[in-house]
Amino acid sequence: MRFSGFDALFDRAKSLGKTKVAVAAAADKEVMEAIKLAVREELIIPVLIGDVEQIKRLAVEIKFSLERVELVDEPNALEAANRAVDFIVDGKAHFLMKGLINSSDFLRAVLRSERGLRTGRLLSHLAAFQVPGFSRLLFVTDGGMNIAPSLVQKKEILENSLLYLQGIGMDLVNVIVLAANEMVDSKMPATMDAQALAEMSRAGKFSGAIVEGPLALDGALSAVALKHKGISSQINGEVDLFLTPTIEVGNVLGKSMVYFAGATMAGIILGAQVPIVLTSRSDTPRSKFMALTMAALSRTIP
Repeated sequence: MRFSGFDALFDRAKSLGKTKVAVAAAADKEVMEAIKLAVREELIIPVLIGDVEQIKRLAVEIKFSLERVELVDEPNALEAANRAVDFIVDGKAHFLMKGLINSSDFLRAVLRSERGLRTGRLLSHLAAFQVPGFSRLLFVTDGGMNIAPSLVQKKEILENSLLYLQGIGMDLVNVIVLAANEMVDSKMPATMDAQALAEMSRAGKFSGAIVEGPLALDGALSAVALKHKGISSQINGEVDLFLTPTIEVGNVLGKSMVYFAGATMAGIILGAQVPIVLTSRSDTPRSKFMALTMAALSRTIP
């Protein structure tokens, strides 16, 4: 199964019923706009944790009724993050969302030694892109969390994404490990890592996935480019997930799709006990709403 776009993700998430999200430091206009949309679409039940007076002022400004919204007053942003994590630990919410708080402070609450959300897995970022002209969603990891992952970390990043994607219904995931070219060269460590991951795939280490690499972007997306280069591929241009060598590659690839191709983007953090919606200040309310949808879908994961 492949998802044709965010509407297909949303339809699947909504069919599961409402899910509760704890929002840390919720007094952020764009976050509140996304929450408003998700409430209107009957996707979530929000718990807004933060400066309640500011939250109420923003709600009036964006015409968002708080009548059925749980509010928790905690003006200190770090304490708001701690209390949001408490909601997860105590089973009172299903996933987290970051509001107006520094990402490092937010993640410090997530990863605290007592009553935190550690699993022993590496935290990683998975982004989904709906690109005009493509018949399916494209996914990218990791353009938002791990700076220069080692081979071991790339394997963990890939496993996080496969666990999520297969859990939401993608029974076979086509993965391309990106590099600048297809030649394996010790002077280009990304090509060495890509070759190692492809070999792991051939050995059956990634159930439900085909992993190929190293491949440049043209070969990942175009059967014509592969034929021109004389490269044999099972994926043959039908990529679902890009595994990038560094955070810079993932970040630039994603923003290129958004700003050059008019794509819509959403992303979540994987590897904790629950998905985490950790969006950029520049993300639109629509992108934040679709990130909420991605997180809400995690209930299908065993």
